[in-house]
Amino acid sequence: MKSQLSYPKAFSFEFFPPRTEQGAEKLRSVSASLAELRPCFFSVTFGAGGSTREHTYDTVVDLKTRTGIDVAPHLSCIGSTREGIREILSAYKAQNVRHLVALRGDMPSGMRDTGEFSHANELIEFIRAQTGNHFFIEVAAYPEFHPQSTDAQTDLRNFKRKVDAGADAALTQYFYNPDAYFRFVDSCEAMGLDLPIVPGIMPITNYAQLARFSDVCGAEIPRWIRKRMEAYGEDAEALRAFGLDVTTELCRKLLEGGAPGLHFYSMNQLYPTLAIWQALGLENLRKK
Repeated sequence: MKSQLSYPKAFSFEFFPPRTEQGAEKLRSVSASLAELRPCFFSVTFGAGGSTREHTYDTVVDLKTRTGIDVAPHLSCIGSTREGIREILSAYKAQNVRHLVALRGDMPSGMRDTGEFSHANELIEFIRAQTGNHFFIEVAAYPEFHPQSTDAQTDLRNFKRKVDAGADAALTQYFYNPDAYFRFVDSCEAMGLDLPIVPGIMPITNYAQLARFSDVCGAEIPRWIRKRMEAYGEDAEALRAFGLDVTTELCRKLLEGGAPGLHFYSMNQLYPTLAIWQALGLENLRKK
């Protein structure tokens, strides 16, 4: 973990592009409240196969204009062409966006052609060739390893390719076992990699939804957490209280262990993320 100790603590929040005016109004309210916490940036997701490209762009511009917070749009390989990526990079440069999250992305059901980029490192290399160092590029990291990876060493080598291609920092998939993160960072250090690797944090509010997300993305929910959540049944209030305790303790262990910040998967919700923030006393840290 020595590599992470030299980086300042960076906190960020992730949103998805709303599809309705009601959703857009909610995001305006949520982002305005979270902007008061002075995060380093917001990120905005990109739908499978580029399905939300225009929504992502509009959301990025709106967030940046309204809040003054740095915004990092996601860019995905899947379904993308070089010309399409070139156009969106130009559009973001025109809006003075200087932060990106470059991802391979998920293959939509029924799609067979990945597009002109097969892997995230190819996308990163293209961005660097087109724009030099204009953009600060975040990439994904998987402490519990990518669900499509054949083995741990292959996954680590794939991560190294992204770093070698020009990544500046990494945001991890969410997890609930802090040892998975610490061991992943140690493995990266053993490969000579030195960049901020910020843990991704998923608040726990709904068991069925979390289990569904985790099954898809390969994030492990420890058995003891699953069993406790199952036991709460329809008691949503008890489940949220338990989830707050679990994620707060996770965040505390990560920060005390040297993690260079936290990236919250806020899901366009205010209170689950805000509750963790307040439980950790981060408002006091940000005032220093």
